[in-house]
Amino acid sequence: MKIDIISVIPELMESFFNHSILKRARERNLLEVNLYNLRDYTNYKHGQVDDYQFGGGAGLVIMCEPLVNAIESLQQKIIYDEVIFLTPDGENFNQKMANSLSLKNNLLLICGHYKGIDQRVRDHLITKEISIGDYVLSGGELGAAVIVDAVGRLLPGVLNNETSALMDSFQDNLLAPPVYTRPEDFRGWTVPDVLLSGNHAKIDAWRHEESLKRTHAKRPDLLNED
Repeated sequence: MKIDIISVIPELMESFFNHSILKRARERNLLEVNLYNLRDYTNYKHGQVDDYQFGGGAGLVIMCEPLVNAIESLQQKIIYDEVIFLTPDGENFNQKMANSLSLKNNLLLICGHYKGIDQRVRDHLITKEISIGDYVLSGGELGAAVIVDAVGRLLPGVLNNETSALMDSFQDNLLAPPVYTRPEDFRGWTVPDVLLSGNHAKIDAWRHEESLKRTHAKRPDLLNED
């Protein structure tokens, strides 16, 4: 999978993509992540990419020209399955969407900044708008990092255990069951016997039941989703 990201401050994401699971995914050529600085595509002096909004109001807006230049320049090299804008008023990101995006080949993520981007870019070039939550951040960089992480770990071969992602919270609208590791007894706090039984059918049944209990207690809304 190839994910390209356009940002005013791409260096904010460099460290995130160079560690842990995403680093291994890139080293194995399972995931390609490229960062592009929007200022490299502007024709305005001093690398200007934003301006005051028409009609007045607080906050600067990313201008059409540099952003369109960036998008169209990248589109000359590759056909994107989705051109995604990270914005608070987008569709809420969830595991189902991560699963869907993981099946794509090429994604372009646009990080908003300041007051957002000129609406004309959204109207004509953006194919999908995503929010990572009902709150406002200074820019879309953190949202882009979240999406790359959630999607990237689902790619075949990225995780050492292929079944690990299938047991994550929100798969099948259930929260993940409790997990335990050594020692078996710590301060009298013991591991459930079923997990030590070696009976995988019973273990699977126990985990499913615990997922249901946890979901019902913490996120009952998930049990009502299709």
